[in-house]
Amino acid sequence: MNNESPLHIFGAQLVLLWRTIKAARREGIVWKEVLRHMAELGTSSAALIFMGLFFFGVVLVTIAWAQVRKYFGNIAVIGPPYFQLILREFSPIMAAILAASRQGASTAAEIGAMSVNEQVEALELSAADPLAELVAPRLIASILVLPLLTTIGVIAATTSAAATVTFGFQNNGMAFLDPSLVTKADLISVLIKTVACGAFIPIAAALRGLRAKGGAAAVGEAVTVGVVEACMGCLVIDFVIAAAYFVIASRG
Repeated sequence: MNNESPLHIFGAQLVLLWRTIKAARREGIVWKEVLRHMAELGTSSAALIFMGLFFFGVVLVTIAWAQVRKYFGNIAVIGPPYFQLILREFSPIMAAILAASRQGASTAAEIGAMSVNEQVEALELSAADPLAELVAPRLIASILVLPLLTTIGVIAATTSAAATVTFGFQNNGMAFLDPSLVTKADLISVLIKTVACGAFIPIAAALRGLRAKGGAAAVGEAVTVGVVEACMGCLVIDFVIAAAYFVIASRG
């Protein structure tokens, strides 16, 4: 695993994504499993993302206050840019990484254990496609839930910043709830990031789970590598989309 090049890793994940889509179209989607995974991902990650982004908002606005008061004195002037930055950049990637740490570990562990115990082979022998049965429901659930988790992150980071400025710095905290600078391009960027990361996380984890062979140690390695690759993949996706957004915005 550790000797694979990044190109080989991402190539294998793209192949698995394509095979999963084909399997889901051929075998059909088990919507009961999709709803189950949506509920699991939402309940397990919502509180984690809310708390993580809540305290991130407090820390970020406190650092901003220390810098802004030297030049402007009124921190409320950065409220609308703060909201735009949280919505477009920070919330999507942090929600994706936090979700990857939870969903990636769960997916790699479950599928890895099934692979080690030869349950995946048993599915194949019973004429069922493991990709349609195991991977596709997790893929669809993640794509649908991650935008909602990102919305929770935006709410947490902006409300914590507003509360900190209002009660901590005795200033106009409502400025940090002002979406006046948010454009349609920002919303499109957020949607693309969340959908792309939502698709990448279960694929990266499932790939390692399906490759697990040899016992409990293999499952543990699959979980570790799967989570790391899911997080790193989300960072790469965020960079590529942010760079594309910058290029398009600068030309516009």
